[in-house]
Amino acid sequence: MVGIKDVARRAGVSVGTVSNVINRPGTVAEATRERVQAAIEDLGYVRSESARQLRAGRSRIIALLVLDMANPFFVDLATGAERAAREADLGVMLCNSAQDPEEEAEYLGLFAEQRVRGVLVTPADPEGHTLRAFARHGIPYVFVDRTAAGTDACSVSVDDVEGGALAARHLLDAGHRSIVYVGGPAHLPQIEDRRTGALAAVAEAGLPPDALVRIDTERLDVASGRDAGARLLGMSPRPSAVFCANDLLALGVLQTLFAAGVSVPRDIALVGYDDIEFAAAAAVPLTSVRQPAQRMGRLAAELLIEETNGAGEGHAHRHIVLRPELVVRASSLAPRGRP
Repeated sequence: MVGIKDVARRAGVSVGTVSNVINRPGTVAEATRERVQAAIEDLGYVRSESARQLRAGRSRIIALLVLDMANPFFVDLATGAERAAREADLGVMLCNSAQDPEEEAEYLGLFAEQRVRGVLVTPADPEGHTLRAFARHGIPYVFVDRTAAGTDACSVSVDDVEGGALAARHLLDAGHRSIVYVGGPAHLPQIEDRRTGALAAVAEAGLPPDALVRIDTERLDVASGRDAGARLLGMSPRPSAVFCANDLLALGVLQTLFAAGVSVPRDIALVGYDDIEFAAAAAVPLTSVRQPAQRMGRLAAELLIEETNGAGEGHAHRHIVLRPELVVRASSLAPRGRP
């Protein structure tokens, strides 16, 4: 690799002069500055960020660790975080835990090795074991979309209990009295919170808890939704409405129902969660509970930047909870549901 000494040798100046050209160009005479810049271009010199970090004592990189980058919700979340980081002249390292606590622990170890400035994390380990182990490195972190048990850090999330209630109330108000909840991995608190909200709405309607039938899936993706749709078709009697824990599951259910000749929403009403871009573009536009993903990512990044800019001095952890919004489309607009 070309180093700063090579540039100094080519330009016929000291290493200190090259450093000044890179970091404080206004302190160097124009002719000397042009000669050094020409040497940098000729040699293809790139400043070593790791060396700069060692001298400065902190990185210009923040890490973002999410559950599933195949889910457009997390793409939107990352977009919001990246915009806030760029405004602060920082970069973002994006990683995917694949909803696996072991992979989460491995990535957190990598972040510690790289001495990143801070971490934004949607935890895969709801018990918080991996984050408590990571905390000993002294690197700040902020939860986004979820918190973890026994940990103390800033967080930005959405009220998923309220979101689940919004979805279920919408179906109940349409007359449905038999609803299936298609959830994901049971260890994810988001899944349980959305179900809790739906159960609360069922109780408000004067119905027993078994009016909400649960179908669990291994993952929160379209393939798992197709599998849940096949199980739904085998149920007798068949429920008149389905609430899915995210839009990818809902799109998979929609595919299976469509292939079987089941009409949505005439035969089965369908509601998703997240309101990803594809929800409105589905064959039957999907009713969904909207989460402000980009805003969540931006707010979380701003909290992390605020904490790291002050080196933690005087920083008070904050917990921001945003409100979800029901977006009604054709997939749930049907005549009064079957009892």
